[in-house]
Amino acid sequence: MDYGDNVTKLQVGKKEIFLIGTAHISQDSVDLVEKVIKEEKPDSVAVELCNPRFESLRDPNRWKNLDLFSVIKEGKAYVLMAQLVLAGFQKKIGGGLNIKPGAEMIKGIEVAEEINANLVLADREVKTTLKRTWANLSIFSIFKVIFAMFAGLFSSDQISKEEIERLKSSDALEELLKDFTKTFPDVRETLIDERDKFLAQKIKESTGPKIVAVVGAGHTPGIKKYIYEDIDIESLSNIPKPKLIRKILPWLIPGLVVALIIYGFIQADFGTALDMVYIWIVINAFAGGLGALVALAHPITILVAAIVSPFTSLNPFIAGGWVAGLTEAFIKKPRVSDLETIAEDLVSVKKIWSNRALKVLLVIISTNLFGSIGTFIGIERVINVLR
Repeated sequence: MDYGDNVTKLQVGKKEIFLIGTAHISQDSVDLVEKVIKEEKPDSVAVELCNPRFESLRDPNRWKNLDLFSVIKEGKAYVLMAQLVLAGFQKKIGGGLNIKPGAEMIKGIEVAEEINANLVLADREVKTTLKRTWANLSIFSIFKVIFAMFAGLFSSDQISKEEIERLKSSDALEELLKDFTKTFPDVRETLIDERDKFLAQKIKESTGPKIVAVVGAGHTPGIKKYIYEDIDIESLSNIPKPKLIRKILPWLIPGLVVALIIYGFIQADFGTALDMVYIWIVINAFAGGLGALVALAHPITILVAAIVSPFTSLNPFIAGGWVAGLTEAFIKKPRVSDLETIAEDLVSVKKIWSNRALKVLLVIISTNLFGSIGTFIGIERVINVLR
């Protein structure tokens, strides 16, 4: 049966694979997934989900159980924020089309259970993907990605149903990926290419001679390319060791500052050395406090951020934003209602600042960002004192 351009039939050895390229927020995709699975009655249905994302779809109220204090203490605030931004962005688009993001995956799971087909969670764990992406990003690229995500999230532009369906065609999709690669060349490999390989291998390894695979349309070209190759999934699941510069940098900056101040005491007069210490404290305190202020933190949190920033900037093991975030969470404890609506509130600028859980995350990010800027300005000013 001809299911249209969004379904590709592949013959891999003795296995017959029906690859469905979907838009994650399209009702047409939901209907297509149901139709193909019911018509073909496959032995296995593979979906573009990992176990955590599968559980998230099964339990939409998962945010209620979020332990924000543990997230901050373990230094996972940035990963959580990235996941929330992506979830919120999908909800924003899906809301305009009156469809729940990931509905086609849910439909695939439901129909697979209905016909007693084997369900395969074919995607790599999202934490692994994020960690591998983070390990390969340059500092400059990190800021570009964060800016792009927030810019897209707060954009008022609406995406029509026709535009979404248009992007599912191969030509438009290739253009989209081409532009994405040009903008973020060091993200393409881990977010797209590696996942294409992982998905291809997992789909191919699914039980039975007939398989239906439900994946985002963006992955179909890569899967068709790699499905005839033998992919080493283990190598794609390992977290690479941090680059040498990332190991050295946290120690290099405080070491440089301390060395400059010691040099000031030895080579210059006592007053010059004290000026260096004073400048370092003032600039870092101002930057940390300003970061908390920009996030509209509680006055006590702003004061704490200003006090700790000159010292945390010299400590590789703790960041000023973590201290500020814990302070904000202690003063204004997130309510159950904040955790219930955390992903939805992320699509509204006004609601972000009224949601206590989100404000804590913003305090962490903003304080650390401004603190980093203050650190580099402080180094430059300290060096100028010696000239």
